Amino acid sequence: MKEASAAKTTRSSTLLCLPPTSLIICSRNRPKLLFECVHSVLQGDEVPSELVLIDQSDAPHSILEALKTNRTCEIRYLWTHSIGLGRARNAGISAARHDILAFTDDDVIVPSTWFGSLIRGLIDAGQRAVVTGQVLPTAPERPGGFAPSTKVEEAPAIYEGRVGIDVLWGNNMAMYRSAIGNVGGFDERLGAGSHFPASEDNDLGFRLLEAGYRINYDPEAALYHRAWRNERDFLALRWSYGRGQGAFYAKHLSVSDGYMLWRMVTNVKNHVFGLARRLRHQRRLAYGDALYILGLLSGAAQWILTQRRTR
Repeated sequence: MKEASAAKTTRSSTLLCLPPTSLIICSRNRPKLLFECVHSVLQGDEVPSELVLIDQSDAPHSILEALKTNRTCEIRYLWTHSIGLGRARNAGISAARHDILAFTDDDVIVPSTWFGSLIRGLIDAGQRAVVTGQVLPTAPERPGGFAPSTKVEEAPAIYEGRVGIDVLWGNNMAMYRSAIGNVGGFDERLGAGSHFPASEDNDLGFRLLEAGYRINYDPEAALYHRAWRNERDFLALRWSYGRGQGAFYAKHLSVSDGYMLWRMVTNVKNHVFGLARRLRHQRRLAYGDALYILGLLSGAAQWILTQRRTR
């Protein structure tokens, strides 16, 4: 990892027009969250050329289907029978009309400066880079509410090669179409709604780094992950995250290359230490660590037994 310069040149206050862009948002059975996310995007200082909504809900949503705006942004609502976040994101990529692709999720709210900051960060970084940004939690929207995946560091960073951690946030990222085309898109076996319900973004990030791309973390491109889940969701989500992460590790395990095995063992050890530290006074978090470990081992074992070992 390279720390980006603290003296990074300030982007011009006289903003040049953005090039043509596609923003892809995937959703399933969360129309209210999706509508509010879209509303925040359309309130931005700058908006994408097109907004591609991939809806995997049980039935199409008439309000979203008819959604219009007076901004210079075409809204394209695509309802599909398919299930799985990796599959939905690939469908969004196929449907998108432009070469700059941005992604977020239906359970975020974006500030007015977010989209312009994300896209200008990508343009500044060049075609051999992918940009990801800050993911901040909102205040809980219900008792015990939480946002499960956040990135709050304030210092920019540039990641290259094998950095030992996952550094791409799927709900806040932008890339050129050529980058995702070169590494083969999202693995549809991974991600929410699949048998391995997480880590489709970690897998993509790893493959991009292995292919020689940089991942730039730009905290100026900040958005908010809504803390809408309730306390009952916590343990199930930890299991799901573990399952997806274990499958991701197993996908890239190699007899001749111990890197991913080292990463998997390190992750398990860290959660074992966390479990032991929290067991007495933070039991809910300790149980979450335990379920994450079990999910990780379960996901890795099932992947090895059932999936073709390809990258």
